[in-house]
Amino acid sequence: MSTPITGAVRLPELGLIRAQGDEATKFLHSQLTQDVALLASNEARLAGFCSAKGRLLATMIVWKLTDQDILLALPAELLPPILKRLSMFVLRAKCKLSDATADWQLWGVAGAAEPGARWALSRDGDASRIRLPGTDSQALWLQAQPATASAPDRPLISETDWHWLTLQSGLPWVRSATSEQFVPQMLNLELLGGVNFQKGCYPGQEVVARSQYRGTLKRRTYLYELEGQALPGQEIFHSEDPGQPAGLVANSAARDGRSLILAETKIAALASGTLHLGAADGPLLQPRELPYALTEPQ
Repeated sequence: MSTPITGAVRLPELGLIRAQGDEATKFLHSQLTQDVALLASNEARLAGFCSAKGRLLATMIVWKLTDQDILLALPAELLPPILKRLSMFVLRAKCKLSDATADWQLWGVAGAAEPGARWALSRDGDASRIRLPGTDSQALWLQAQPATASAPDRPLISETDWHWLTLQSGLPWVRSATSEQFVPQMLNLELLGGVNFQKGCYPGQEVVARSQYRGTLKRRTYLYELEGQALPGQEIFHSEDPGQPAGLVANSAARDGRSLILAETKIAALASGTLHLGAADGPLLQPRELPYALTEPQ
C-alpha cells in the first residue's frame, strides 16, 4: 500500500456554473443524467450532460447551496459552451445560469483514507467539502470556498500529484478533445453514481438506457500506465488490429517520464494482444487496477 499524499492544491482548471431561481432544481433535473430533485443538502453527485444522441458533452459535480441555488463544477475549458447550451433550454423556466468561477476558489484536498461515503458533503460556513472517489490508502475531497477565504490549512501539493491521484481513483472528466465521444457508461459514469436510471427524461436518455439494459455496451474505461506523455483525445491501437483505433484517451497525468491514463477501450481488445498509444507500435499500455469493479450492464 502506497504512502498517502497529504495536502491541498488550487484547481484553476475547474470552473463553476451557478443555477439560481425557484425552478433551478427542476430545470437541471430535466437536463442532467443525475436526479437533482432528490439531491440532499449533505451530498453532491457526479452528473453528465448529454447530446440528444446520448453522447457526453460534459461531466460535472453538482451540489446544492439551497434548492434555489445550485453549483456545477466542470473543466473550465468546457464552461463557456456548456453554459451557452444549457441557457438555450432555460426558455421560460425560473432559473438564471451564470459563470460563478470568479466568486469561488476550488481546491483539491488529499489525505489518508478514512471512513466516509463518496460524494458526502460537509459544510464549514460558506465552504463546501465534497468527498471524491479515492483508493484504499488515499482520500480525496473537492473544496469550494468563497474567493475571499484563506487557503485550506494544509501543506501545498503539486497539481501533478493531484492529477495522478484522481486518475488512480478512476474519476473521469470529459475534456474539449473528448466532448461527444462517449456515452456515460463508456466512462464508467454509472459505476461512480453519475447516472440515475429511475429519473425522468433528459437529453439522450433513451440511448443511455438502451446501453444499460440491452447489452449494447462494448467499451469501458480502464486505467493504464505508459512511458512518455499522453493527451486526452489520443487514439489507442491494438497489436492484432493496427488498422483501426481500439480506444481513446480520456484523461492523463504525467510525472517522472511516465503517464497514467484513463482510456476508453474496446472490451474485446482485452482478450489478447497488447494496447499501444498512437499506433500499434507506439508506447505500450500497462494495465493498472481501478479501485472499483467494472461490472457490465444487465
